[in-house]
Amino acid sequence: MISPVNLSEKFRLFHETWHPKIVGEVNDMYVKLAKLQGEFVWHRHEEEDEMFLVVKGTLQIRMRDQDLTVREGEFVVIPHGVDHMPVAAQEVQVLLLEPKAPKHTGNVVTDQTVSDLEWI
Repeated sequence: MISPVNLSEKFRLFHETWHPKIVGEVNDMYVKLAKLQGEFVWHRHEEEDEMFLVVKGTLQIRMRDQDLTVREGEFVVIPHGVDHMPVAAQEVQVLLLEPKAPKHTGNVVTDQTVSDLEWI
């Protein structure tokens, strides 16, 4: 059955940060939700672009040559091959649109790497 996804309800279902949850599929892409707080790791995706849509809060994205501020209701696409590090001073809720295959830590494997994404 086709039904709308309520983002507020889905965000209430989890508390972990930096641990994306799958909430939908579009062709060969996952729609993911994540809560972010603190600093992530420097990484890049060699072949996939990465989209961050800020649902709640303000996200900083550091890159080697610039820093971005992405506010509530805004999104940014980080092109493949670009080193970046998301940073959230306060909790930020984001929607991510990513191909099904890649790790969210791209070319880096750390204790923040999630290999078993779960549906919520």
